[in-house]
Amino acid sequence: MILIGLGGNLESARFGPPRRTLEAALERLESQGIRVLARSGFYLSAPVPASSQPWYVNAVARVETGLSPQALLAALLALEAEFGRSRTVLNAARVLDLDLLAYDDRVTPVDAHPALPHPRLTRRAFVLLPLAEIAADWRHPGTGAPVSALIAALPPDQTARPMDRR
Repeated sequence: MILIGLGGNLESARFGPPRRTLEAALERLESQGIRVLARSGFYLSAPVPASSQPWYVNAVARVETGLSPQALLAALLALEAEFGRSRTVLNAARVLDLDLLAYDDRVTPVDAHPALPHPRLTRRAFVLLPLAEIAADWRHPGTGAPVSALIAALPPDQTARPMDRR
C-alpha cells in the first residue's frame, strides 16, 4: 500500500484556499502516472511545531504507481514546486506539502532518501486519523503496530478535526 500525505495552510493564487489546492494536487497526480485509489476526508490541524501560522488542511491518499519510491518522491517534490512551494525556512507555512508516508512494506533508515515509512507519521494526528479512514487495517511496517494503536499513543497535544463528514 502506497500512502501520501497532503497538507497546506496558505492560499494559492492559482487554486484558492488550501482545500481546493489539495483537490487540484490530487487531480494532477493522475497525470503523473500516480493513480489515486482512495482519499480521506479533509482535516484541520494546528501547525507543528506550534506557531502563529494559519491552521493546516490535511488529507491522506492511497495511490498506485509504477514509480520507484525515489521517483515518486521526486514527482511529489516537483508537484509542490509547480504549485508554488518554495523551501526556504524549516516548518514554514506552505501552499502545498506532499509527503511519501509509506511504500508497501518497505522500511529504510531515517537518513535514507526517502525514509520509509515517514519517520514522523507515528506522532502526527493529521496523518494517522485520515490514514485510518482509508486504511483501517494498515500496520506500521517497521513495528507491526496497527494504526488504531498508533492513534491511541498520540501525544495529547496532537489534534486534528474533520472538516466535514464524507
